[in-house]
Amino acid sequence: MALDVLIAEDEPSILEALDFVLKKAGWTIGSVMDGEVVVDTVRRLRPRMLVLDVMLPKRSGFEVLKQIRADASTAKLPVLVLTAKGQQQDRRVAEELGADIFVTKPYSNVEVVEAVRSLLGDPADKRAGA
Repeated sequence: MALDVLIAEDEPSILEALDFVLKKAGWTIGSVMDGEVVVDTVRRLRPRMLVLDVMLPKRSGFEVLKQIRADASTAKLPVLVLTAKGQQQDRRVAEELGADIFVTKPYSNVEVVEAVRSLLGDPADKRAGA
């Protein structure tokens, strides 16, 4: 089964909530919890998009994003940057590194689902009629 969304998030409760809400919206989900394994996991699993936390152990989300954009095989991967660090500086860094969408914690589930939907171009409910 193809993976729709890879979530890179080190906080178990946030990861669980994202996994739940995105699966409920109809997407297939995978996850990693440290920055060092994100790029290899993206290359191996080929998700349709990445939800990337900035504050990850071992390698920051910004470092991961820079590496993803520098690699021709992953450069076009849609990336939603998710962070508790909502300062203008962080938003600017994320945009300069090529983030497609920037969402600040605390976020609403609807906000995240709409951001993922806009990046994947999926219909309002993939499970309609199910």
